[in-house]
Amino acid sequence: MRRAVFPWRLEKSLIPSPVMSILVPVCSVLLALLVGAAFLALAGRDPWFLYGEMFSGVFGSRYGLTETVVKAIPLVIAGLGVGLAFRMRLWNIGGEGQLFMGACAATWVALTFPEQPAWVLLPGMFVVAAVGGGLWGLLPAIPRAYLGVNEIITTLMLNYVAILWVDYLVYGPWRDPAGFGFPLTARFSSGAILPTLGESRIHAGLLVGFALALLLYLVLYRTRWGYEIRVVGDSPGAARYAGISIERNILLVMLVSGAICGLAGMVEVSGLAHRLQPGFSPGYGYTAIIIAWLARLNPLSIILVAFLFGALQVGGYVVQTSGVSATTVAMLQGLILFFVLAGEAFLKYRLRRVRDAGAGVARA
Repeated sequence: MRRAVFPWRLEKSLIPSPVMSILVPVCSVLLALLVGAAFLALAGRDPWFLYGEMFSGVFGSRYGLTETVVKAIPLVIAGLGVGLAFRMRLWNIGGEGQLFMGACAATWVALTFPEQPAWVLLPGMFVVAAVGGGLWGLLPAIPRAYLGVNEIITTLMLNYVAILWVDYLVYGPWRDPAGFGFPLTARFSSGAILPTLGESRIHAGLLVGFALALLLYLVLYRTRWGYEIRVVGDSPGAARYAGISIERNILLVMLVSGAICGLAGMVEVSGLAHRLQPGFSPGYGYTAIIIAWLARLNPLSIILVAFLFGALQVGGYVVQTSGVSATTVAMLQGLILFFVLAGEAFLKYRLRRVRDAGAGVARA
């Protein structure tokens, strides 16, 4: 009796195909949209009509395009922040909390020195926001570097601490007496507000995102420190053998990652809200995680993916007029993340047909 062995074998792919590197993310997004369409159909909705409404609402008007850019600005910056940590296999899930702490620190500068001109206030807000977000990122890095504490749990828990801290401030000490009882800080002075592009809501935070993306790309692929980050992320054992300090890089990368996320909070409150208020971020720090992975941790690709997710958020607001909950967007984002991560297997592994199937025949 003969038993045939399966003629295909799964083996690791050392160098992913350039075509597959593009094809897999695209197919992952398309599959996520198809599964999302199935869920919408089960809920009694016409998925293709809703997708069409989302598309026309985003790309069919100047307002839709402008709002897409506005939503993409904090996503670009926060995506760059968490993407830097992910590149070294540090799972910084705390981008949301670091964003809140950056916004909080920038607001302190704006409220404490309202009489200062823009050339003093804005750089000061940038620096203090980076420090606030950076220190919030450094907190979980210390136990991770020296005690091996899982940074996923610590960064995630610190998100809630930061959000509740901001709530305490806007409901308490920083509450605007002239705010008619609403939990808002006083409006920033003109010197603490980022300039806008003409009469639109697109602000200078867009330039900040572009500059940071270019800077991070050069750091990662053109500097010694960037090489160390990539080596530690790919093989910690090889990094130690080469004399690279993993502990130092954990602290430094988490510090810089948190600082960049802190800048995302600063540009949001300074460029758009012009004050600090609860829930000013609809989860930008969490969405940034999906964006970073979909962009394969490439700083320049993060810009494009962030704009696509900005369009997805604006489209979600558009379909609310059709009676669809805005949580539909959150569902689509989750599906995209799931399929993108699953698609990584097709890049890291490949199926190879065993040439001599007759050699793999066992006799009973």
